[in-house]
Amino acid sequence: MDTEGRDAAEELSGLGARLRERRLSSGLTLEAAAARVGLSPAHLSRLETAKRQPSLPVLLGLSRAYGVPVEVLIGEGETPAVVRAPVVRAGEGEPTTAGGWTYRPAGVPGRAMQALRVRIPLRVQDAVVRVHPGEEWLYVLSGELLLTLDREEHRLAPGDSAHFDSMRPHRLVAVHGQGVELLFLHTLLQSPTADLCLH
Repeated sequence: MDTEGRDAAEELSGLGARLRERRLSSGLTLEAAAARVGLSPAHLSRLETAKRQPSLPVLLGLSRAYGVPVEVLIGEGETPAVVRAPVVRAGEGEPTTAGGWTYRPAGVPGRAMQALRVRIPLRVQDAVVRVHPGEEWLYVLSGELLLTLDREEHRLAPGDSAHFDSMRPHRLVAVHGQGVELLFLHTLLQSPTADLCLH
């Protein structure tokens, strides 16, 4: 194994065990959890036994299904006993880029609702249709957004917002060359009757 591969393996050490622990603490069977994320039970089992490594979209799906931030799954989250300050100052939190989109935390991690500032460049993930448990609320800060819900298309300008059930197939696309910047909130529901207080 080369140095880069060895470093990645060390960083993800224990990931499979954490995935299994979070699934069990969520009260989900292997089959139920796999169905929520669009995986086969066999594939999820291989992830939990560290025979395969999950992609970023799979990790995001599992974090939503289990109601925890991705950093908790990869072993970088805080323990429940740590209390974070409720205020996030401008410039705090390192931006993360995934799939060409840039995400900056705008809220406290480990909560049932996650708040992010999201930058979507032009022609990046334009064809990706998302479906997952929970709700989403977004507010356009700059640029113009084309929001597709099912087959309905909505153009949102700065100051416009949208709030929808994220089980509706949805697609977010920047309309102009400068891209679009959003304030984005989403819930991490474990089930339709889930308690929103995460433990």
